[in-house]
Amino acid sequence: MTSPDATRRAPLSLFLGGDVMTGRGLDQVLAHPSAPRLYEAWVEDARDYVRLAERRNGPIPAPVSPAYPWGVALEVLARAAPDLRLINLETAVTRHPRPWPGKGINYRMHPANLACLQAARIHCCGLANNHVLDWGRPGLRETLASLHAAGLQTTGAGVDRDQAERPAAFAIPGKGRVLVFAVGLADSGIPPTWAAGARRPGLSFLPDLSAASARRLAARLRRHKRAGDLLILSVHWGGNWGYHIPQAQQDFAHRLIEEGGVDLLHGHSSHHPKALEVYGERLILYGCGDLLNDYEGIDGHEAYRDDLRLLYLAELEAGSGKLRALRLVPLRIARMRLQEASGEERQWLLQRLAPEVRRFGAELSLDDDGWLALSWGL
Repeated sequence: MTSPDATRRAPLSLFLGGDVMTGRGLDQVLAHPSAPRLYEAWVEDARDYVRLAERRNGPIPAPVSPAYPWGVALEVLARAAPDLRLINLETAVTRHPRPWPGKGINYRMHPANLACLQAARIHCCGLANNHVLDWGRPGLRETLASLHAAGLQTTGAGVDRDQAERPAAFAIPGKGRVLVFAVGLADSGIPPTWAAGARRPGLSFLPDLSAASARRLAARLRRHKRAGDLLILSVHWGGNWGYHIPQAQQDFAHRLIEEGGVDLLHGHSSHHPKALEVYGERLILYGCGDLLNDYEGIDGHEAYRDDLRLLYLAELEAGSGKLRALRLVPLRIARMRLQEASGEERQWLLQRLAPEVRRFGAELSLDDDGWLALSWGL
C-alpha cells in the first residue's frame, strides 16, 4: 500500500537511453580520435564508417564538439530536467592497443572524448553488455577508471565480481534513494568468459533466463534494497532485430518485479525500439533501441528504420516505484547527430510500436508535443 507521504512527494523523473556507442566512427569525428585500425572481417579503418555516414546524409564537420552527437536531445533533456540520466554504454573507453582475440567487432572511445557523455550530464552508465570488454581486461580497467574520474557512476562491470554486481546508488533530495543494477545475458552475444570472478575483472553475467537464474538475481537485489528505495535493473538481452518478445523475457521480468523488488526494467540490445509493458504498476522496457552510434551508412535492415531513435522519459511515484507517466521522444540520426523527427517519422514509429504495446494492454498516442505518450490500465 502506498503511504500518503509517497503520493504527496513529487515523482522521480528519469531519462533512459538505449545503446550508446560513442566508439569507432563516432570517436573518429570527436576531438581526440583513437588509432583508426579495426580488426573486422570487412572494414580495417574506423574512418570508413564516417565516410559511409557522409555518403548517406552529407558531410560531418569534424572535429565536432563534445555536445554535437546529442543534437536536439540536449534541448529535450534540459526541458525535462530528469532527476537521473541512465544509459547503456556499449563501448570501451580505453587506449589499450590489443583487442579481445577473435571477437571481430571491437568498439572503443578515447578517454579524452569522455566530455561527450558529460555534455549530456549522464549520471550512470550500465556496462553489462557485449562490447565493454572488446579491448580486453586491461581495457575494462581503464574504462572503469576513466568513467569514474569523469564523475560518472557505473554498474554491471568491475575489477572483480563484487564490484560488477554492486549497484550504483543515488540519493535524490526529497525523493529517496535509487539503486541501479545492470546484468548481461549470454543471448546478447556476451562471451561467458567475460563474467567477473572473485579476482577477475568482468561483467555481471547471466547464462540464461531460467527461473533459477531469476531467483538467484532476485535474492541478490533484495539484499540491497531498503524500504523506500527505488530499484532499476538494466538488462542487455536478446538479438539485434525483430519485434517478438520471447515468453522467457516476459517471465523473467515479471519474476524480478514480484520477487526482486524491481521497479523499472531497462532492456536493451535491439537496434530498434521494441514493445513495453506495465506490470504490477511497474514499467518494463523490453528494448530501447540504439541511441548514438556510427551505423547510419550501413545497409541491410531498412525495414526496421533504425535511423529513428527514442528518448524515454519516465516518472515514478517516489517511495513506491509505481509508474506515473511515460513519454517517448522521437528523434532521427543523421551526420552522426540526433535531430528532430519529421511528422512522417513520428507517425511511422507510432503505427509500428502501437500494436506491439497493445499486446501488453497499453496504448501509445501522439501528444501535443509530437511525442509518444503511454496510457495503461484502460
